[in-house]
Amino acid sequence: MVSSEPKGLYISLYLYIFITNKLIQVINMQEEVLHYPRLDTVLMVENVLKKADLAISKNELLRRLPKQIMRQTLNVILDYLEEKGMIMIGEKGILWIHNESPKMKRLLKKSADA
Repeated sequence: MVSSEPKGLYISLYLYIFITNKLIQVINMQEEVLHYPRLDTVLMVENVLKKADLAISKNELLRRLPKQIMRQTLNVILDYLEEKGMIMIGEKGILWIHNESPKMKRLLKKSADA
């Protein structure tokens, strides 16, 4: 490498290629969804997660569901719930974090206004 060439250019080029490849992977993943879940399936997964006391793994979640669903469908549901801030996916599993309490909603509203 010639010292007159800027290092920043190579770093920028590397980042551009890396980000482009990641975007292509995301687009390809979106196209691979066989079908999207129905509302009753999403609600069924929500209910199982709400009833769980601790974080549960995906395998345990699939076992607790009253009906069998495809793992890909479960992944789509979990991505949706995580994006909406209803669950948290960590190393130890999936945990329901959404609080529907009216008292909590009032507290959050007051804290946002302050």
